[in-house]
Order: sequence, then structure tokens, then C-alpha cells
Amino acid sequence: MYHPAVHDEATGLAEYVDTQLEALRASAHGLSEEQARLSPTRSALSIGGILKHVNFVIRPPEAPERTSITVEEGGAISEEATTAFMDTFALGEDETLAGTIAVLDQRRPRVVEWIRSSDEDEEMPVGPAPWYGRMDSRQARLRYVHVHFVEELARHAGHADIIREQIDGATSIELVLADTGGDANPFARPWSA
Repeated sequence: MYHPAVHDEATGLAEYVDTQLEALRASAHGLSEEQARLSPTRSALSIGGILKHVNFVIRPPEAPERTSITVEEGGAISEEATTAFMDTFALGEDETLAGTIAVLDQRRPRVVEWIRSSDEDEEMPVGPAPWYGRMDSRQARLRYVHVHFVEELARHAGHADIIREQIDGATSIELVLADTGGDANPFARPWSA
């Protein structure tokens, strides 16, 4: 949890992002490869798929999968682009939970440090969001991008919470305590199977 502190805006946003990434990572604590691929709700989402998508979201500019959805003239999106994006939500046969967590562990400190060291008033282009009907790129301040990270990561952390509870009853606080080596308190104990 990001505990109250007197921070500047960029540090506060970095801490919120880091907290969400911590919860997302912990959602996989103790899962087998098979469990990481389970989708026990009406959704097709799995813990492994959510973590893979989060890695896509927080990817650095030089990452090989660093492509955004390309909207063609007239507002069309190619089938290949749609498929590639949807594939970010599921572990492939050649992907493992351990490998996905390793990528998250490598990217997490980099994205947190990038946010922490940013000027929130700096501008950058933000690609299309066709799932929301926005088919063009637009300029925005980094503040927008960083708050969107908090929004998206919190949404996916909530998905992961529900999925994990359906798999084995584990809750986020218990999992974070177990994953980070935290101590029991009057409200929660570290998760153990």
C-alpha cells in the first residue's frame, strides 16, 4: 500500500503505480502453471494473461512488442493488429508464469523510476484507443499518461483479485504479505495454501 506521505506529484503517481504492480505480482503468488491459465469467471481473463497484458502496458520504448494499435485511413483496424493486441491477454503455449513474472520484475522498477523522475507537465503523443472509439493519436501531458497507468493497473488488479479468489480463496492482502515477506497483523496473515 502507498502510505500517506508528503510527496511531489510525480513521486505520488510512481508510488501508486508501484503499489498496483505489487498487488498484480502478488496475485500469482504460489500458483502453478495450470492455475495461472485458469479463467474461473465468465471472463476469458486469467492471472497469467493479466500479468502478460500488464507487461505490454508498462513496456519500455525499446521493447520488441512496443507497437500500438494502428488505425488505418477511414478508421479501420487490421485483423492482425486486433489479434496481436488480444494476444496480450493470454499466455501462449511457449510462455510461462515464471517468465512473465521475470519480465514484470525487470520492467517494474524502470517504469516506476521513469514516472518518479518525470516532469508531469511534459507533453507526449498518446496513441489511438479504438476500444473506446478514439481512432486518432493525441498530445497529452505525462500527468494524463501516469494517471491512466494507475487507472488501468488498478482495474486489472481488481480483475486479478476476483480471479484469484475464485481459484483458491486467496485475497490480495494475504498474497501481498506472502509475496513480500510481510508479517501477520490483526487483519491478515501471509497466504499459505
